[in-house]
Amino acid sequence: MEYTITIENVVASTTLAEDFDLQKIEAGLEGAEYNKAKFPGLVYRIANPKAAFLIFTSGKVVCTGAKNVENANIAIINLANTLKSIGCEKINPEPEIHIQNIVATADLKTNLNLNTIVIAFGMENVEYEPEVFPGLVYRLEAPKVVVLIFSSGKLVITGGKSPEDCEEGLQVIKEEFDNLGLLY
Repeated sequence: MEYTITIENVVASTTLAEDFDLQKIEAGLEGAEYNKAKFPGLVYRIANPKAAFLIFTSGKVVCTGAKNVENANIAIINLANTLKSIGCEKINPEPEIHIQNIVATADLKTNLNLNTIVIAFGMENVEYEPEVFPGLVYRLEAPKVVVLIFSSGKLVITGGKSPEDCEEGLQVIKEEFDNLGLLY
């Protein structure tokens, strides 16, 4: 059976300038929120592509909420152009963008007995405390991702630096479950 994986969130970071005047940016960007007492960065959301930014005085920017890597890149370039248009100088026109984290979901379309998985995988490889969190936490070495496994058969794959990391993490889980006879 083929399983689909859906990217839910891409977190990317970059440096757009040597420094930013966040009060000036807040005044120039409609909907921007800056309250230094609550959070050291400015929060700014855009609709197309849908994303949110954390902008810091250091010139660093974190983009979150994009549904794919391409949209994260587009959103950051659009932000750079918008910042230029409101008078921010020395904006890097071709910033180096780093993917920090990708969160994806998948559905194995079968119920799972998490206690059986804990026994099969070994306590040193998983974390499972159902009274604290209903999912089993499985940290893979290769690819270096964390998979949250739920009894409903749903998975959350996080920590990937590329969509391929998430896909590969799903394949590893699928193969391990196949070998244990957990998938029908």
